[in-house]
Amino acid sequence: MDNQLFRNEEKKRFELEVDGHTAFIEYLIDKDHVMYLTHTEVPAALGGKGVGKNIVEQTLNYLKDNNFKLAPLCPFVAAYLKRNPGWEFLLANGYHIG
Repeated sequence: MDNQLFRNEEKKRFELEVDGHTAFIEYLIDKDHVMYLTHTEVPAALGGKGVGKNIVEQTLNYLKDNNFKLAPLCPFVAAYLKRNPGWEFLLANGYHIG
């Protein structure tokens, strides 16, 4: 899957267009450059196609490349981090994946 992640600043979410559908991760940013990922949604039509994994990975790469710290409030993102602990370096102070 080579769909490009788009940061929609107006809607405060990352978007991934796939087969005419939009998957997204909503976020909030605080003054300390911490990005709170609050909700992930993948349309049912895209279920089982790896879209959720793809949007999380692209979002984490965006955070890394833009020097954000991560507060994973979304259960889907937290579950991804638990399965892929190599991303722990992005976690903001006080956050851990157990």
